[in-house]
Amino acid sequence: MGNLTLIMLTLFLICAGLIIGVLNFVQSKKNKRVKRTLEKLEIEKNELATSPIVPELAKVEAFLNNDKLKALYDEWSSRLKQIKEVQIPKLSDMILDAEYSLSQMDYKSTMYKIAKLEMELYKVRTNSEFLFGEIKDLTSSEERGRTIITGYKARYRNLYQKFIDSKVEYGEFEGVISKQFELIANKFEEFESMIDKNEYTEVDKVLVVIDDLLNHMNVVIEEVPSIVLMITSVLPMRINEIVETYNKMINDKYPLDYLNLEYNISEANKKIEEIKTRTKKLDMNQSLLELKVLLDYFDSIFNDFEKEKMGKKTYEEKLSTFNLKLTKINDIINEIFSKLDEIRNIYNLTKDDVDTLNEIKREVDELNTNYNVLKGHTEFNSTFAYSKLVHEIEGLTNNLSHTEEKLDKSLNIIGNMRDDELRARQQLEEIKVVLKDSKLQMREYRLPVIPDFYYTELNEANVAIKEIVKELDKKPITIDVLNTRVDTARDLVLKLYTKTKEMMKNAMFAEKAIIYGNRYRSSYEELNGQLNLSEQLFYKGEYKKSFELTVNVLNKIEPGIYNKILNLYSSKEK
Repeated sequence: MGNLTLIMLTLFLICAGLIIGVLNFVQSKKNKRVKRTLEKLEIEKNELATSPIVPELAKVEAFLNNDKLKALYDEWSSRLKQIKEVQIPKLSDMILDAEYSLSQMDYKSTMYKIAKLEMELYKVRTNSEFLFGEIKDLTSSEERGRTIITGYKARYRNLYQKFIDSKVEYGEFEGVISKQFELIANKFEEFESMIDKNEYTEVDKVLVVIDDLLNHMNVVIEEVPSIVLMITSVLPMRINEIVETYNKMINDKYPLDYLNLEYNISEANKKIEEIKTRTKKLDMNQSLLELKVLLDYFDSIFNDFEKEKMGKKTYEEKLSTFNLKLTKINDIINEIFSKLDEIRNIYNLTKDDVDTLNEIKREVDELNTNYNVLKGHTEFNSTFAYSKLVHEIEGLTNNLSHTEEKLDKSLNIIGNMRDDELRARQQLEEIKVVLKDSKLQMREYRLPVIPDFYYTELNEANVAIKEIVKELDKKPITIDVLNTRVDTARDLVLKLYTKTKEMMKNAMFAEKAIIYGNRYRSSYEELNGQLNLSEQLFYKGEYKKSFELTVNVLNKIEPGIYNKILNLYSSKEK
């Protein structure tokens, strides 16, 4: 029991020792990491203390020859003193304070102080770098300025050479451009003078001015030749061409007032003078763009001239075509209305028909009025463009086409009435011929009896024919009634003709059949009786029954007798 207790106690002590060892190890590592951070921050603080600001500021001290530089030097010295005597010692104190917290193993406080230290270090570093940059800009101004000025001088030489090579292209603006080059050359001399006097604070301003002058001169060298060409040659020639063409077209009676050309040319000349004045001051201010706009405008005027020429040709062609159609429709309307009473007396025109004709006449009168107004614009007015006149004549032509369609329909109605009347008269004669043929057939074959239906239908046909004659003699003629009368008479006469022909055919067949059957009377008593009955039907006018009875009885004796009689009749007809 005593041994067990001793073993357990030993194990406990070993575990406790291990735990303490591990904790000490972890603590040691943590201390070392934080300490390394503090050491790094101290190194950075020391680097700030040994920054190159002091030697750079010493360079400035060598050329303090004006108040402005002296003021800058004093300000920079003051800021440097603030960094060295206030801000950097403050950093040292903060580092010591953090190290003390670390020694007390107050990690939370240590980390907080390190964070504040890093922020303060960043601030001091930024102030130091900014101060060094300002001083460096001044101390390196001569070297930097000479590098920049060398490039500017190369640009100047290129521009000046380009100007010298093509002086003639700059016209009256050559002198002012030469003076501008002299101004730039003076700025180069001003730069050299400032460098010699160590006036480094003004060097950058001169460089900015030179850069602006060279950029502007580049625009001048590029654009002025084009401006000179436009205002001295291209635009004046274009304006002269336009004025010449305009006057010629005015003499040829073209309506060009709508172009307002004289005013626009005057304004264009004012704009050219304004651009010329600006260019003398080397003020480009979109001058080239404005001149191109003017050129585009005058080019568009030529397009307008061409449109007017084409428009005039189109207008005259359409006007001539319209005049021909209008003259034709005027003649037709005059002829119709001169005979309108006669047409009304002949034909029973409806109120709608007459109203339509009156409406057509009103439309034609309106077309004549508008046509005369349009011709007036063409002959005495130079305001309306031909393109607009073409639009107007096209509108009149469309209206005329609609009126022509209405007139054609009305003429078709009247023409159809005339055609119906002529057709009725022709059909009347044809109906009479058919009726006459029906009567001739009756005379050619002397029937023993003419059935009553024939006289009834003959009378109906005669009455119908008289109705046609009566309708044709009426003034005005009602075409619908006339057509009905003609249709009725034609149907009745054709019906009579058909029945007459059928009756004649049955009578002939019946007679032929009876004659043919007589050869069998003595041999067949029944046949004899049937033939007697057929003869009785024949003389009563019932020819079809007579024929059918005879054929039926003969067919018993001589099958196919019907076809034989039919062939016999047909051969005789031929």
